[in-house]
Amino acid sequence: MNGPVACGNCHTLAGPDGPDYSRELAGGLVFDAEPFKAYAANITPDNETGIGAWSDAELGKAIREGLRPDGTLIGPPMPVPFYRALSDEDLAAIVAYIRSVKPVTNEIPVSTYNIPLPPAYGPPIDSLSAPSPSDQLAYGEYLVTISHCMECHTPLKEDGHPDFDRLGAGGNEFPGPWGVSVSRNITPDTETGLGEWSDEEIKTAIAKGISRDGSHLLPPMGFGYYANITEPDLDAMVAYLRSIPAQKSEH
Repeated sequence: MNGPVACGNCHTLAGPDGPDYSRELAGGLVFDAEPFKAYAANITPDNETGIGAWSDAELGKAIREGLRPDGTLIGPPMPVPFYRALSDEDLAAIVAYIRSVKPVTNEIPVSTYNIPLPPAYGPPIDSLSAPSPSDQLAYGEYLVTISHCMECHTPLKEDGHPDFDRLGAGGNEFPGPWGVSVSRNITPDTETGLGEWSDEEIKTAIAKGISRDGSHLLPPMGFGYYANITEPDLDAMVAYLRSIPAQKSEH
């Protein structure tokens, strides 16, 4: 929750001094993009405006399959295509943590979409296990997936969905109080990607938000949450990023 999946990166509003933990997971962050205007939901256990009335199974289904209890689909930028990889054990831990936070009453506007949403992100998920950490590449892919790195770092097609033929090539713009940040190429390309970066430089960027030139990365990079990722898990993530196809980009 406060590690790879980084739920609070969207669901906890942040001010000039960082996240407002007095309203942890109370939602309200606005994503105003051309294909949609979406609002991060209140996922505190408040019965009226949050998820307090949902069962654990309903909450788990919303996270991993993007379906609310009433059957409606949770649209972008909720990274359901990536959270579909969550293991049963990790999903249960996330649900337990959400149940533990302070209920906050915060009515959130309804999101609007100018792109068609599918009826579902895929077939129902029965049960999933995480790869063994002993298989570093598979485990690294799992961690990168549930960290939804590729949601921001993969270019979007005209329909607003990721272009997975250019996985990790970057180039998406994120306007905010910081100006406009642009997701960089995180493929192993030696000219425009991370091919010339050392493992330590990549891990420092992920967990501390500091680029190899010493500059600080801008939101929405979730390094405040990724700082909680363990060193062996960071090693696995770097190993996986080194294994994906190199892509040329302007970023």
